[in-house]
Amino acid sequence: MSDEVITIYSLTTKVLSYDSSADVDLLKKAYIFSREAHCSQTRSEGTPYIGHPLSVAHILADMKTDVATIAAGLLHDTIEDTGTTVKDMKEMFGDEIAFLVSALTKLSKIEFKTREEAQAENFRKMLLAMSEDIRVIFIKFADRLHNMRTLQFLPENKRQRIATETLEIYAPLANRLGIGWLRIEFEDLSFKILMPELYEELAQKVAKRKEEQEGYLKEVARTIEESLREEGLYGRVSGRVKHYYGIYQKMQNQRISFDQVHDVLGLRIITDTKANCYTIMGLIHSFWTPIPGRFKDYIAMPKSNMYQSLHTTVIGPKGERVEFQIRTEEMNKIAEEGIASHWRYKEKDTMKTRDSKYISWLRELIRSQKELHDAREFMEAVKGEVIPEVVYVFTPTGEIKELPFDSTPVDFAYSIHTEVGHKCVGAKVNGRIVPLRYQMKNGDTVEIITSPTHGPSRDWLKFVVTQRAKNRIKQWIKAEERKQSIELGAKLLEVELKKHHLKPSSLKSEEAQTVAKAFGLQTYDDLLVSIGYGKVSPHQVVNRLLAERSPEAHLRKPQDFQGASGEELQKTVRPQKEHKGISIKGIDHILYHTAKCCLPVPGDILVGFVTRGRGVTIHRKDCPNLERLTIDDARLIDVDWKPGDEMTTTARLLIETVDRPGLIADLSVLISSVNVNISHINATTTQDKKAHITFNLDVRDKPQLNTLIQKISQTEGVLRVKR
Repeated sequence: MSDEVITIYSLTTKVLSYDSSADVDLLKKAYIFSREAHCSQTRSEGTPYIGHPLSVAHILADMKTDVATIAAGLLHDTIEDTGTTVKDMKEMFGDEIAFLVSALTKLSKIEFKTREEAQAENFRKMLLAMSEDIRVIFIKFADRLHNMRTLQFLPENKRQRIATETLEIYAPLANRLGIGWLRIEFEDLSFKILMPELYEELAQKVAKRKEEQEGYLKEVARTIEESLREEGLYGRVSGRVKHYYGIYQKMQNQRISFDQVHDVLGLRIITDTKANCYTIMGLIHSFWTPIPGRFKDYIAMPKSNMYQSLHTTVIGPKGERVEFQIRTEEMNKIAEEGIASHWRYKEKDTMKTRDSKYISWLRELIRSQKELHDAREFMEAVKGEVIPEVVYVFTPTGEIKELPFDSTPVDFAYSIHTEVGHKCVGAKVNGRIVPLRYQMKNGDTVEIITSPTHGPSRDWLKFVVTQRAKNRIKQWIKAEERKQSIELGAKLLEVELKKHHLKPSSLKSEEAQTVAKAFGLQTYDDLLVSIGYGKVSPHQVVNRLLAERSPEAHLRKPQDFQGASGEELQKTVRPQKEHKGISIKGIDHILYHTAKCCLPVPGDILVGFVTRGRGVTIHRKDCPNLERLTIDDARLIDVDWKPGDEMTTTARLLIETVDRPGLIADLSVLISSVNVNISHINATTTQDKKAHITFNLDVRDKPQLNTLIQKISQTEGVLRVKR
């Protein structure tokens, strides 16, 4: 579309080519409205802003969406960037278009602590709308795609941020919805921005291999076409080139060089029926020897995004490996367009049932999102759900269940029903008892053993992989811990009241509520929970109660109240603070320290553990050491970074490299060039000529650290970088 002249006329012509009854007057009206609303604005490249919504509308027309979607694409920035309101939009274009546009409007009126939190909350708003109407994500995809195509006009830091977000969220989401062409373009555009030198190197190598093997593949294709004609089978044979980011991923995941990637080029055969797919595959195997383990039947077992195809790799002529993909015309359309292949102007009535197959995971996530109050946690949950690798297992009755790769019987149990998960005590796979942490394989038949007296274990969180299982287990543990903490808090408070010759029954509900609010808590039960968790002492509560009852309270010395209020606490308690940039939610004064095992930096998601007698230890949420903490000694609390603190924090990088002279010097120069101070270096070498280097660095925040990691990764000789 880069060479195409983008005008409202070319847009309406394109729409009429696939929908002759389309209301093009509505599109013209939306175009004029958008042009007038954005008349004073220009894009980063200096062109009139209207070019962006017009390009978005063209991409939506390429996807053959309906007029309402394309009109919303023309209008998608008007509420956010101009004086237009949702009410104006409804009056001008109706409820349907107003809903689509407002769903894509950022929550600009809400103040967020960080950019990350704002992005996460806006993304959650969009996904909620998407679960109601899938067209919301079509518009967002088109918007993001045009922005990615014109990213070169933005400053470097914005390019990096947008490309990273596209690679981590939008490309996997496009894949989950089966829109293959869009995932490929998102990935390659992001790859080009994030690792330009590696991208260019791969592009040159692919072009060279294509030139070398083009004649060979044409010869193989000719052999197949002749055989198809002889057998009376319909089939179109074409070449296929693996996209650059796909090649890069394979090289990284399997730790191989480009020369070891055998499926860079391949052949695709499009036929007319499912039966002929298998017939053609048999024909190929009769000519050339198939490579064991390289045959995949995605027709009998489709991927989660409805992708269907047969994949096989054979030792072709001259001993060269050749990969084939065999599918029908319909399968090919779904592989390219996914959920968008079902969305046509005349199919709206059947869309609800068809799209449910694609976004059932999203609707389940939305249902469980009440437990995910933190928008960033919701984002992590979404990322977890769009991972493409899945396993297919069977219930004892033969029903197929699709679960993420590495799922366990506990994940399977929760996929059936929450209560089945809660009561799970064991599992049989293919008739044999297996541990609950067993990782299920394709084709396993799983039977869950339950007990009515059983409940979930926190240990399950160490091995379950589905968001549903994680949420249900955490919810159950949280409810149980709250219940136990209320009982413990009540007992501790009762003992303290008796010391002051007070009866628990004498505590009136109004007094209890007042005391709870004095500690920043909503209810008396919340106060008991805080006592049970050790966040508030019973002595503090009784002192506050006495202060409320005694008219002479103002004559007492501040230390008599032991922290009854924030002001008094400041006078009597001088907590040791190691890190001025950390805020512990709900607790104003408590001893804490950051964990040396994971060294969190601003931007990391944090979690705190209250350990009796030792205050709070603050870890990164993804710190592996959290799994080894016991339930009895520690309690989870919410921790966050304070906004606006100008400071540096220690971070540790572990770098695996090829051992060569001058490497440490090169890395030191690179690190200094991005204004990062090195506080400590340690290096060791191995017998296989590799070096392991540890740097302790003073960094501002996670984005700066991520930028540095990316630059180090691109250094010659560096094999791996991790925190």
